[in-house]
Order: sequence, then C-alpha cells, then structure tokens
Amino acid sequence: MATQAIAAQAGFEPRESNFDRAMERNQSLLAAQQRARRGPTPEVLFTKRFDNSRLIKAADPARAREMRTFACVMALLFGLIMMYGWQHLSGIEYGYRIESEKQSLQQLEEQNRQLRLTEAQLGDPERIDQMARQLGLAAPRPGQVVRPDGAADPNAPVLAEAAPLVPAIR
Repeated sequence: MATQAIAAQAGFEPRESNFDRAMERNQSLLAAQQRARRGPTPEVLFTKRFDNSRLIKAADPARAREMRTFACVMALLFGLIMMYGWQHLSGIEYGYRIESEKQSLQQLEEQNRQLRLTEAQLGDPERIDQMARQLGLAAPRPGQVVRPDGAADPNAPVLAEAAPLVPAIR
C-alpha cells in the first residue's frame, strides 16, 4: 500500500491503467494507418478489357536472322553431341561383342581339344585290337586278304599307267 501511495504522489498510475492506455493508443494508431492507406474513398477495383485482335506484330528481320542462326548452331551442336554419344555407345557395344566372341572362341578351342583327345583314344590300335578280340575277330591269315587291284605284294613296285580319256555321254 505504501508503494501505491508513493506512486500516486509521483504521478504513476497502477499497471492496469498503463496497459489499457497503451492498448487504446495502439488501436488509434492502427486506425489512422488504415485511413491513410485507403485515402478518402473506399478502394474499388475495376476490370479493364483490352482488345488486342487488331494489333499487328511488326516483323524484325534482324531478330529473325539471329533466331535462325541460333537454331542452326543449336541443331549442329545437338547433332555433334548425338554423333559422339552414338560412337561412344557403339564402342561399348563392340567391346562387349568382342569379349563374347573371345569367350566363344575359347569354348570352341576347348571343345576341339576334347574332340581330338577323344579321337586319339578311339583310334588307339591297342584298343581296337582288344575290342576285336572281345567280338571274336582274329588277325587275317596269309592269302585271306584279296586286294582289288590284284597285287599280291603291297610293297612291290607299280608301273604308272595313263588311262585314255573317255568323253562323257549325256
């Protein structure tokens, strides 16, 4: 209470009245700002319709030439980039094809090696002789082999003869 009395003597009012006074002042300032913004008349918006159908655009030959030049340069640049990309991707594709063919060649070489090994095993004279004996075959006796040319000794010298040419009859 004593503080209130001292504040009243010093010209201070309680806090509640200061708050109310500041609030009233702020509201009056806000109203003044709004009036200043609006002006003396209320704000009204009108639509404006423009008819541009009668306007004709003037041709600018310099601008048209610049645009054609720019379009040609860009088309050329695009073509060069596409050609580079095509070559690059073709190189990659050919690299894959080469590797695939190398792998195929290695497989074929391995298969060829296996076939030669199998051929050597199947053509072994000892194996053939063993299989013939299992089937009941024996070595031919002398005089049992008849040659189509009639020669008895296969190691005897033979005289070469030229056969006369016979025309083919059709």
